[in-house]
This record gives sequence, structure tokens and C-alpha cells, in this order.
Amino acid sequence: MTDQNCYGKHVFITGASSGIGQACALTFAQNGFTVTGVSRSTEEKTEPFAGGGSLTLRRLDVTDEDAVKAFVASLPQVDIAILCAGMGVAGPAETTPSAMTRKQMEVNYFGTLNAAQPCLTRMREQKRGLLLVIGSIAGRVSIPMQSQYSSSKYALEAFTDAVRMEMKRDGVRACIIEPGDTKTGFTAAREIQADSGQYGNVLKSSVAKMASDEQNGRSPDSVAKVALALAKKKNPPARVPVGFEYKALMLLLRLMPDRGKEAILSKLYLPKEKE
Repeated sequence: MTDQNCYGKHVFITGASSGIGQACALTFAQNGFTVTGVSRSTEEKTEPFAGGGSLTLRRLDVTDEDAVKAFVASLPQVDIAILCAGMGVAGPAETTPSAMTRKQMEVNYFGTLNAAQPCLTRMREQKRGLLLVIGSIAGRVSIPMQSQYSSSKYALEAFTDAVRMEMKRDGVRACIIEPGDTKTGFTAAREIQADSGQYGNVLKSSVAKMASDEQNGRSPDSVAKVALALAKKKNPPARVPVGFEYKALMLLLRLMPDRGKEAILSKLYLPKEKE
């Protein structure tokens, strides 16, 4: 294998019709990989790219475990899996309805698990492969009014760490990519608790801050470039924050006491209390 292609040229991507997933699909196809991308709603097509790459888009709901398992089994090969499908909910930890929480976990955690497991089986059998999971900085630090979203991303951190340990001897590598604020359709699609009682103004202010930061954030292409770089590494790191500022932030927060972290996050995402 060349430096361009440490694991193989066949790439499977979830959430490939928009945002980070779409950026990853296009970046890998443009760099000579054979990409199969899936999402719940996409125009099914196959597009060739210069340099021998291609992108095939197919409809698939990652929350349908049996359908995902059958789809992955039908692929000729799975060398790299980039699991991007996800969504966000916002609401107070105290009152977020269980239906919203279950949907959050169903898509972000179980949807990722549904796709990861059959891909890992294929990789183990061929004695090589790379699993890239799109996590979030919010999976390392819990964001006020996004506790359920943060919880789903925290879960992906634990899952990816376990995969790294369990499958290293089989030639399978795993890494979680941690974007910060990124400008995608995720912002507009966020589901916000409608009736949050006494938290109404706090939730509104917090979500407005999140939305502003996201829409002024990095391009999803920045995440795709990180994924492409990891595909060239035989021993990728456990986790990669996207961007120097987030790498520095993670280092700072690791050294800071919990009260300090809470003070910073509260100042960012919670309105100042009236005296």
C-alpha cells in the first residue's frame, strides 16, 4: 500500500449527503478512493472522479440495524469506515423529554454502533481496517443545555477506545475525530425542547450562542482533511480535536480543575444571573 492508501481504497461513510459526511465523501473520492456513502434521504447515484476515485450514494437509515448489517455485508470490501451520521437535541438536563433523549441516542450512539459492528467484522476478517468515528468537543466537555447530545458523544468516546484495544491485534485501528463549532446544516436541524418551563429564556439564549458559534465556525472540509490524513497513518492517535484552537483548549481543560471548566462553560453558554 502507498502512503496515499494505508488500509485499502474502499471507504464506507454514513451521513454522506450533507455536512461533515458529505465533505468526507467528496474529499476521499477526489483523492482516488472508492467511496460508498449512505444517508436517509439522498439521490442514489454513482459519480466518477479524476484519479480513479468514485462516489456512490445510497439511501440507508442507520437506526435500522438489520438493514445496515445487510447493506455492509453487500459491499465488496470495507477498508475504511467514517461514521458521521448524527443529530442534536437541546434542552435542560432536568426536563428534556425521554422521547427526545432516546432519539438522540438512537441516532448518534446506536446508529454509529449499527454501522460500526458489521464494518469491524469485515475488517477483522481481512486483518486490516480503519474506523473513524465523528465525535465532538462536546463529547469531552458537557455543554449546558445540550446534556443529552454531550452524553451521546461521550458514549462514542468510550466505544472507540474499546475498539482500539480489542481489535489492535487484528490489524484494525480506530480513532475518534472531535470537531468543534462547524458550519453545517446541523444547526438548523437541531431539535429544541418546546416547553422548558422556567428554563425557557436560558435555553433560548444558550441555543442562540451555540448557533452563532457554529455558523461562524470551521468548514466541514477541515474535518474531512483530518480524516484523510488519518487514513495515511498506520498507527493513528486515539482522538484528534479539529483545529489548533481546540487542541489547545483540550490541553487547557485537561489541566484545569473541574470548577474552572464549569466557570468557563457557564460563562459561554448560560446568561448572567441577575443580581
